[in-house]
Amino acid sequence: MNLGISATEFVSQAKVGTISVEEFVAKTLDRIKLVEEKVHAFITVDNQNALAKAKEIDKKIKSKDKVGICFGMPVSIKDNLCTAGMKTTCASKMLENFIAPYDATVVSRLKSEDAIIIGKVNLDEFAMGSTTEFSYFGPSRNPWNVDYVPGGSSGGSGVSVSALECLASLGSDTGGSVRSPASFCSVVGLKPTYGLVSRYGLVSYANSIEQVGPMARTVEDVAFLLNIISGYDSHDDTTIKNDSVDYTKDISLGISGKKIGIITQMIGQGVDQEVVSATNRAISKLQELGAECIPISLDAVEHSVAAYYTIASAEASSNLSRYDNLRYGFDFGTEGYEFKAFISKARSNFGPEVTRRMLLGAFVLSAGYYGKYYLKAQKVRAMIKAQLDEAFKKVDFLISPTMPILPFKVGEKIDDPLKLYLTDINTITANLSGIPAISIPFEISSSGLPIGIQLFANSFEEKKLLQAAYALHKTTHLPEVPL
Repeated sequence: MNLGISATEFVSQAKVGTISVEEFVAKTLDRIKLVEEKVHAFITVDNQNALAKAKEIDKKIKSKDKVGICFGMPVSIKDNLCTAGMKTTCASKMLENFIAPYDATVVSRLKSEDAIIIGKVNLDEFAMGSTTEFSYFGPSRNPWNVDYVPGGSSGGSGVSVSALECLASLGSDTGGSVRSPASFCSVVGLKPTYGLVSRYGLVSYANSIEQVGPMARTVEDVAFLLNIISGYDSHDDTTIKNDSVDYTKDISLGISGKKIGIITQMIGQGVDQEVVSATNRAISKLQELGAECIPISLDAVEHSVAAYYTIASAEASSNLSRYDNLRYGFDFGTEGYEFKAFISKARSNFGPEVTRRMLLGAFVLSAGYYGKYYLKAQKVRAMIKAQLDEAFKKVDFLISPTMPILPFKVGEKIDDPLKLYLTDINTITANLSGIPAISIPFEISSSGLPIGIQLFANSFEEKKLLQAAYALHKTTHLPEVPL
């Protein structure tokens, strides 16, 4: 049985009974057992419930009862999205044994369409990181070479899809956390427009810039998932109605006659030469498909990293103040602790990256520094949005490498936060501005590591963005993951 088929191929075969859902899920669970020791994508695997649900769906298919459009496809969920009855740890000691009492909206929508939640996957603690090395449960590893990082913070999602441990995954993207692992693991990852997908049940990191996004092996699969998870949610007032949009319809329309802006600040100094070469080849492919590609300058991008980490850390500092170890947490013995000392002791168990961002956030919000740092960062954010608005008056899409560098070795940059932060320079623009962006697997480098290409569109233009991504992805002929 081919576990490497796309999600939409699985659906079409399960629908007519040429694939047994139970057999496919069982084989997927066998695959997880086989490769997990090498890649460590999962924090929790739900073997028993996954198989029981698969049997139930097979019965419904045979008896011609109504079946949801996912037809039992196995999906992994980033472990900062609440799942009723399953652990939601955020890869933190603070929530090591926390079991969510409800499903995140995106999870309940998948379940209502008969997707099977096969397990919860690893991430940087509380989604704060770019490599999935900052997990209390240990790092995930890149299935293309297990000595290398898979990107982050949705590293477990990227690994699980790439390593054939599921058909698709949901991650969250606050500064590139879906697109970074998509690029490093050679899968497709979409950061939707802010407000298109409900964040209800997503454990908050930075509310004003984070978004739930789908990851899969094809652009069509991502469009299929977006149809399910997008749209208005009464639990999230930032969401919009999009009932009339079918993201899979006309996905093969092509991009002839479209204009694409090449963001000069994202393809210049500091970008790996192989990544530059791959991006130039992607541009040539798009031109062959009938698109016109022109240089576009976004000066504010040069200030985006500083603005992003100021805003995100400020919001993280506020959001993480709820973790006082009183309502949920872990037992370290409470005798002899004064109240503040108790909370301090509990919070000393946050990992180094979470601690760093909480301290940074508290500092930039403090009296005397609020205007100097936080307000200035918000002005940069407004400048980025204004420049993007101008750019989209001239072009339909923007293009850049997803990541400025190739995947690097586990441990190589972990002691240099600034170097890690700078790897986000191409992805954070979409989060600060709220626009959609997608990473498409495009090439494998001379060292056998994946290179992704990023396309941006204007707000709520995911349908056009997916058409462009589909056209580019169809030009690639990538090898299977060697794991």
